[in-house]
Amino acid sequence: MPAYAVFIRERVRDAEAIDEYRRLAKAAFAGHPVKFLATAGKHETLEGPTAENVLLLEFPTIDDLRAWYFSPTYREASKLRHQGGDYRVLFLEGND
Repeated sequence: MPAYAVFIRERVRDAEAIDEYRRLAKAAFAGHPVKFLATAGKHETLEGPTAENVLLLEFPTIDDLRAWYFSPTYREASKLRHQGGDYRVLFLEGND
């Protein structure tokens, strides 16, 4: 069953940290079966806090998603994301 990661950036606090995060995060995808379904495209907030940016990733399974997110390489990169901005991150399983 496919699984999705949704990253919602509410605001940037440190643009340099976010730029470095992007560089390190890109490398963290190596060897992981990910599809980038929506990346920094046009979006519209209808309810709730305004989002500066939204990223939607698809993995074959929730286990594949967790393997990437909790990998040492991504965990190191995510420290910069936490330093650089305010995010919400959600995991959800799709339908078969």
